[in-house]
Amino acid sequence: MEKLHQGAMWSFRIRVYTTMIFLSFFLAWFVVPAIAVLFSFFGGGNSGLSSGPIFLAIFVYLIFIIIVGEIYARLAYKYWKYEFTKSELRLERGIIWKRYSNIPYERIQNIDIHRGILARILGFSTLNIQTAGYSGGYQRSGIGGYSMSEGHIPAVSKEGAEKIREWVMHKITGKKSGL
Repeated sequence: MEKLHQGAMWSFRIRVYTTMIFLSFFLAWFVVPAIAVLFSFFGGGNSGLSSGPIFLAIFVYLIFIIIVGEIYARLAYKYWKYEFTKSELRLERGIIWKRYSNIPYERIQNIDIHRGILARILGFSTLNIQTAGYSGGYQRSGIGGYSMSEGHIPAVSKEGAEKIREWVMHKITGKKSGL
């Protein structure tokens, strides 16, 4: 089975960083007032909440985000694999809950290549493989968002994406025309 492009790790990291920062803003509405109340009761008089513990908490949280981001990026990269067999595309992904997909070439209708800003900087492409009979519901993609295609490969080299597209399109058009 083939692995994703190395640049996928940066995309996975950025996804975790943005999620954790958004979560921290949400939690700040609940955690910061609770800490302020605790410091006012146990802080010793009218001194109030000093900036030292606040900066320490922010520093510890940033270190926590970096560590979680790195662990997630490495595991997501390690467990995201794909393979083009003789009769189908096989996808394997997931860290805790594994997800396996087999897409027969007969169901493939089109392959879209997407290159966002980060992908262009890091030198990879995203393949969205559209199939017949897929309901079109959103599924969680490997990198930062949702995909409407059943076969979604989040990070393939530019040259590899073009080769895959040409090979699969040749394979499916050859079968349709009777070759």
